[in-house]
Amino acid sequence: MEAVTSPDVHRSIEAIWRIESSRVIASVAHLVRDVGLAEDLAQDALVAALEQWPKEGVPRNPGAWLTLTAKRRGIDTLRRRALLDRKQPELTYELDAGRADDATEIELSMDDDIGDDLLRLLFVSCHPVLSTEARLALTLRLLGGLTTEEIARAFLVSEPTIAQRIVRAKRTLAQARVPFEVPHGPDRAARLSAVLEVIYLVFNEGYSATAGDDWVRPELCSDALRLGRVLAELAPGEPEVHGLVALMEIQLSRFRARVGPAGQPVLLLDQNRALWDQLLIRRGFAALQRAQASGAPGPYVLQASIAACHARATTADATDWRQIVGLYAALIAATDSPIVRLNHAIAVSMAEGARTALALVDTLTSDPAMAAYHYLSSARGDLLGRLNRWKEARGEFERAASLTKNAKERELLLERARACADHEPES
Repeated sequence: MEAVTSPDVHRSIEAIWRIESSRVIASVAHLVRDVGLAEDLAQDALVAALEQWPKEGVPRNPGAWLTLTAKRRGIDTLRRRALLDRKQPELTYELDAGRADDATEIELSMDDDIGDDLLRLLFVSCHPVLSTEARLALTLRLLGGLTTEEIARAFLVSEPTIAQRIVRAKRTLAQARVPFEVPHGPDRAARLSAVLEVIYLVFNEGYSATAGDDWVRPELCSDALRLGRVLAELAPGEPEVHGLVALMEIQLSRFRARVGPAGQPVLLLDQNRALWDQLLIRRGFAALQRAQASGAPGPYVLQASIAACHARATTADATDWRQIVGLYAALIAATDSPIVRLNHAIAVSMAEGARTALALVDTLTSDPAMAAYHYLSSARGDLLGRLNRWKEARGEFERAASLTKNAKERELLLERARACADHEPES
């Protein structure tokens, strides 16, 4: 045991829980085959820790203590449900083999297959039977270790709303009898895509917050990157997993340069590249190299390759825009997304000029999916301004400002609209 003072014990337990909770839940879920029950049992173990550790000290292996406690409570629950006909021999052997007079001294291995359990939990949390919102909330809760309050604050919705999403998600998984397993064959690729999408949605919400007063939320990016790194360790042969990790590492490297002194957004071409985190860039390059060595490039590998082009350029003028245009063309072929087409047009504007790019952007204005996408209007505003069509540019920036829900971004767009007005000739 490691003794801790009373003022420190709750902080220690909170830190341990954030690190170990996903492993505890995954290990227990493997045995009880119910994600909701597994989380309840893990929470029971946490309550036991809060009661015992302040008096007895923190165990040498706190994660093992939590797992063992949760599994023992799981046995009691399964006995009460009379479901132990198949599981009891396995559970009883595992727990009796590790039993000691002082349970807190047990050096439990946390199961040799804990990595597999985590991978199963990740696939279950992102199961297609759940809505995207439910997948996000459940993944952050079970694998990110975030509280309901933290998830609600991150996505700017009420705490009861998030709590209901999580409860409904666990109920849906139970009612659908979703197996606690990693899918195989064709289903694996489709389900992996859903897992990667959830992780990237979490990252993007932190990287460019869709609403609220803050332009960025670093803690969400960190949570997403941590999940991506875990997934990369659990599925080392999947190039798209390494591609997503590379993309997040490189994007996150710009964080200090993306926000000005007053919290205002700083656009890519205006950023002080000396502030970019070179360690994250090197880690991103290493992940990208692993991805490129594992097979044909998919969407995340292509996006990471684009991010790498920016990271290699010591100045904005040194950016290899023609290579980026080519990578976006490959990405269009892979996804045919209107957002990718918009980004391709922006790259074309840097490689070939604003007039050519504006023609490409204008083809997107009739796409219903882009009707409320404020980046389309801001891109048109930028291109029109570069063509000295200041009045039209001002209108586009004002429209973009009316569409965004992020306060800092709205301020930036209105500032750009005012700058266009200063260029307009007097009537």
